[in-house]
Amino acid sequence: MPIEILMPALSPTMEEGTLAKWLVKEGDTVSSGDIIAEIETDKATMEFEAVDEGTIGKIIVPEGSEGVKVNALIAVLLEDGEEASDAVPSSASADDAGDKAAATAVSAEPATPTAERSATPAPAAPAASDGTRIFASPLARRIAADQGLDLSALQGSGPHGRIVKADVLAAGDAPTKPAPAATSPGGSAATPAPTPSVSLDAIAKIYADREFTEIPLDGMRKTIAARLTEAKQTIPHFYLRRDIKIDNLLSFRGQLNKQLEARGVKLSVNDFIIKACALALQTVPAANAVWAGDRVLQLTPSDVAVAVAIEGGLFTPVLKDAEQKSLSTLSAEMKDLATRARSKKLAPHEYQGGSFAISNLGMFGIDNFDAVINPPHGAILAVGAGVKKPVIDEEGQVSFATVMSVTLSVDHRVIDGALGAEFLKTIVDNLENPMGMLV
Repeated sequence: MPIEILMPALSPTMEEGTLAKWLVKEGDTVSSGDIIAEIETDKATMEFEAVDEGTIGKIIVPEGSEGVKVNALIAVLLEDGEEASDAVPSSASADDAGDKAAATAVSAEPATPTAERSATPAPAAPAASDGTRIFASPLARRIAADQGLDLSALQGSGPHGRIVKADVLAAGDAPTKPAPAATSPGGSAATPAPTPSVSLDAIAKIYADREFTEIPLDGMRKTIAARLTEAKQTIPHFYLRRDIKIDNLLSFRGQLNKQLEARGVKLSVNDFIIKACALALQTVPAANAVWAGDRVLQLTPSDVAVAVAIEGGLFTPVLKDAEQKSLSTLSAEMKDLATRARSKKLAPHEYQGGSFAISNLGMFGIDNFDAVINPPHGAILAVGAGVKKPVIDEEGQVSFATVMSVTLSVDHRVIDGALGAEFLKTIVDNLENPMGMLV
């Protein structure tokens, strides 16, 4: 009996993904452990291995298909003695696969300022009042959702009574009811992306006489938009700012890099910042916490997330147990995570978790900025560039020092003002006295 190959769940919260690329074709023989496809989630591109051995009898979902549901049938594997004609999926799976294939075809249509080019994924297959499934193409479901049409009231003209685009358009101004809200890829607890205050058509009309390029949102950008909107709307941010004199740090870093040159290790200022924050989370353990809806979870290890800019968005890979690791280990691990983040090769466990994050824009010459907290984190440190500035020393004398401005964005539900100030002071002390971090 043919073996069904299903869309895998590559993370605990994954509900759908993009079948980015098939690495096999129909008729190819595969063994257990062979890489057969690349699957894109909202954050990463991951390889998908064959579990069984056999021959690829039929590819159900073509590469490039977006919004493929977890456990949807994507291909059929034939065992010895089976023919390609045996590779016939079950009816339910075939319907799902047909939906995805139709979605791929729709994506190839020319972009126009109508509901058809909306980046919003098609709603889940609806059900009638008696619980039976309503068969409709992804485009038909999307248009119906945009127009508030009740698919159960429509008669399908497609194969086997499937509702297609023409059926929805023909319905015109028929009585409607609101479509159910779609859930985000993060699961039931995730916040859906906000509804735009101005429609796509209205925006397109404003710029109708201007040349522009429409850029559809990929899964990563949709997730960033939803999460950061959630963060600014639901997290009570407050901000704490400090200037840090880093001349001692720069001198100490130079000495260490000379000693480590033979090992091919070169420490960055960011490596010291990561270490300083990890140790501060141990010194002020109440700040090492996350918001969990109706309670606070205080972590024991220092799991520090670091923002990495990539094409089209950003990752926040997590350096776990950072307080226990040497500067050289943190540096090597951070370089590896950043490299794989830019190629979207991180596994979900490498960018999920942590209680605290660092966003460093100093290398771009930014003096200071306010970062948005990445939920459920309790805080994030925004780091600016080191700049030579006049300072007044303890004796009241004016001198020049290299000063780095930092801003701590804090979730007031997790960390109060005095606690946040203590935490930030500890970070400053660690960076202004870097040798102490090695003791």
